[in-house]
Amino acid sequence: MLTHQVIKSIVTNVIKGQDYRNEIVDRINAVFLDFAISFFKEVVTAKLSSKDISEDWYRKTFLSEDLDKEKIVIHSGLNMKTVTNMYNSGTKSVCIDAANTHYEGLSSLINTLIEEDPEINLSLTIKFREVSVELNLNESLIVINTLAVKRSAIRGGFWSSAGKQAEKILMKTLCGLYQVPSQYFCQLDNPDSNREVDFFLTTKTGARLRCEVKLMGKGNPESADAIFARESHIFIGDKLSDKVKQQCKELGVKWVELRNENGVGFQDFGTILQDYQIPYTPFNKDLDTELSRILKEISI
Repeated sequence: MLTHQVIKSIVTNVIKGQDYRNEIVDRINAVFLDFAISFFKEVVTAKLSSKDISEDWYRKTFLSEDLDKEKIVIHSGLNMKTVTNMYNSGTKSVCIDAANTHYEGLSSLINTLIEEDPEINLSLTIKFREVSVELNLNESLIVINTLAVKRSAIRGGFWSSAGKQAEKILMKTLCGLYQVPSQYFCQLDNPDSNREVDFFLTTKTGARLRCEVKLMGKGNPESADAIFARESHIFIGDKLSDKVKQQCKELGVKWVELRNENGVGFQDFGTILQDYQIPYTPFNKDLDTELSRILKEISI
């Protein structure tokens, strides 16, 4: 989960036509580096505790059934989403079986690669409190793979969280800038949708308009898919490709590109409110001041 301050910073940057991604990338880096340091400490302890040279100390320690299922899965080189997709279950017993099966396959693959190219030589030395351990090629690749999988999981979690948390605040903020009365916009839990929240604007005549918000770049096709899947009337995005804009035009969907070439894409939201005859007040105030005021009032 992202902090309230990070979410507010993301919304502020997007509405001002600035890139928001550094906020998330910084958090990803911080969490990953914290994990990496802790993981290296655990590797040192596990390696030193192994008295039998033939013992698979990594498997014994990091795939132990005493650990949480999420840790077991990550340590094996998988992530929870992959396990649930493969086995249609995320119970601990399933996770343990999946982790062990994958670990065996990964270890076998590494051994095969080493045998096929014996000239490859890599060792990883980890030093902690004047004590150091050296990992051979096999062990090093296992550890490196775990780090790669963990970073991927952290990255996916943060980007998903950014969408779920920031998009609803963004919509509230846009409505706040144009002082749209609360009875003319709402968020509803929709059991027919895969998303937690759908946004609706209501016209003076009572027509309800579905709004789709996506904080995604030009190259992500999911943005366009959302228009088709949910029959949106209004589409709001960070950056929109020419293809998405053309699809919006063909479908009769009005769109707002917040980070457009002019840097004031949010103003197109006011035009849409006017076109649909949704009550609003034209925006002519200082943007920074209003953003700060509105975001203080919105609970996250």
